[in-house]
Amino acid sequence: MTESDQKKLGITLWNIADDLRGAMNADDFRDYMLSFLFLRYLSDNYEAAAKKELGADYPDTADLPNVTPLSLWYQDYAEDVADFEKQMRLKVHYVIEPQYLWSNIAELARTQNPDLLTTLYNGFKYIEEKSFGGNFQGLFSEINLHSEKLGRKPAERNAKLCTIIQKIAEGIAQFSTNTDILGDAYEYLIGQFAAGSGKKAGEFYTPQQISTILSEIVTLDSQEPKTGKKKKLENVLDFACGSGSLLLNVRNRMRQEGGTIGKIYGQEKNITTYNLARMNMLLHGVKDTEFEIHHGDSLLNDWGILNEMNPAKKLKFDAVVANPPFSYRWEPNDALGEDFRFKNYGLAPKSAADFAFLLHGFHFLSDNGVMAIILPHGVLFRGGAEERIRTKLLKDGHIDTVIGLPPNLFFSTGIPVCVLVLKRCKKPDDVLFINAADHFEKGKRQNRLLPEHIDKIVSTYQYRKEEERYSRKVGMAEIEKNDYNLNISRYVSTAKGEETIDLQAVNAELRAIEKRAVQASETHNAFLKELGLLPI
Repeated sequence: MTESDQKKLGITLWNIADDLRGAMNADDFRDYMLSFLFLRYLSDNYEAAAKKELGADYPDTADLPNVTPLSLWYQDYAEDVADFEKQMRLKVHYVIEPQYLWSNIAELARTQNPDLLTTLYNGFKYIEEKSFGGNFQGLFSEINLHSEKLGRKPAERNAKLCTIIQKIAEGIAQFSTNTDILGDAYEYLIGQFAAGSGKKAGEFYTPQQISTILSEIVTLDSQEPKTGKKKKLENVLDFACGSGSLLLNVRNRMRQEGGTIGKIYGQEKNITTYNLARMNMLLHGVKDTEFEIHHGDSLLNDWGILNEMNPAKKLKFDAVVANPPFSYRWEPNDALGEDFRFKNYGLAPKSAADFAFLLHGFHFLSDNGVMAIILPHGVLFRGGAEERIRTKLLKDGHIDTVIGLPPNLFFSTGIPVCVLVLKRCKKPDDVLFINAADHFEKGKRQNRLLPEHIDKIVSTYQYRKEEERYSRKVGMAEIEKNDYNLNISRYVSTAKGEETIDLQAVNAELRAIEKRAVQASETHNAFLKELGLLPI
């Protein structure tokens, strides 16, 4: 399937969503739409694996268009079902009973079957509790199939769901059933819903272009970025992972370069977004054993696996990426002041948890790891507690690069943001500043970074290049002289200096002009005399 077809599928599904949601707001409808796409993915993947597993025993239902092959096989080979499901758990890590497969659900929708609502409800419950061995409790908790927004009576709700599912089935049927394509469509829809959600989108979505910058940076060799990509990342963490697109971007970068990735870890506070992230991982072919997404508060560090006090068992990450909420208000207290993440640096102020998020992620960074975090510019120059934290990070040699991005790249805010790149161990004793604020394509609602803008940022970081009005390596002596203020324009100004005026050259030019004016006047008067218009 071409990139053009992928986009067409996304647009087709978005138009269906736009047409069908009626009085329902976009955020609510998003959860229905994405859940049905997710079910379609799980079903297609499962049926393809089942066909391979059963081989010649897989039923041919060409003459029975309303019957799914697996439902027929389950009837004919009831005594073999347990062994078959055991094999499927080994192969694809999950099981779906035939009546809950998308093909059956879509058929119920097509025929306006009154049992659709009940079957769908039981199917979601089955996937949460049994498909993956009980590992995905609450996966569909935000989808209320009994909501009055779908209809006041069960029959109305059933009819509405039939229409939605039938339209989605018809829309997808025009395209390839390649499961990678559904993953791309899912990402496209998340982006479209984010665009329609305005400020709320910041809770779950990092624009792909910014996600690409972070993932490109953390997958480069930490000590010698110019040597290229790492061959392996043991563990990757995003402690404010939203829908998981940033983590998936890191995974994609590694796979594109032929590298491997150990395990993906994400944490998300918002329950709806947490479920989106879990679905998104599975939808992109990440097995349930290859990722862990935790529902909880990173600032409180309420994830048990990150609270291990034994240094030998403490989890460390080769790559940490994050786009936490900007200048989030939090409640620091004495207990947090003694927390192992903060006690050597101090607590971020109540009005802005930016450095609290940074220190949380930085604590779990491995010695050879790279952390890239998106933050508001205020962290670069604000005083008080933030100045003390920033100063210690600089003195200890942990801040490697500061990247200033253009304004209005996010759905949630128009302010310009920066990317801080941190390392536990870094070779250069300077800080690289990249001022990319003026390098973008202007859009009606959001500005955009084009591939050439992204490549320039990543290449400048990778080769630590210096370029007038764009990038510069700054020694610690100069930063200290500026009281550890990292305001990018102090070190790399994009303003063009006024041109130096050579007064002697200007004077000579004026005299030459005066001389030419006298000559022209004399020539003019000579013509007038010839014409008899001036006295001789």
